[in-house]
Amino acid sequence: MYKKEVMVTNQTGLHARPASEFSRTAASFKSDIQIEYGEKRVNAKSIIGLLSAGISFGSKIVISAEGEDEQQAVEALKDLVKTNFGE
Repeated sequence: MYKKEVMVTNQTGLHARPASEFSRTAASFKSDIQIEYGEKRVNAKSIIGLLSAGISFGSKIVISAEGEDEQQAVEALKDLVKTNFGE
């Protein structure tokens, strides 16, 4: 398992468009990918799961992956968050 903590600096947090971009990027990897936020743990490939987590501006999340491309998956998603989902 590979994991990284990252802070969400996008002003609107993980709302509809960023959540869609995040889940689409996660789905492009073979590994199982999870997001941990507080007590919640959600499937990063599920837009509904991401939206239900309530991840807002300033939230610290942990992106973890397990599988053959786990490191590439986590690093790609970490970079997506750090660039504010291209907004």
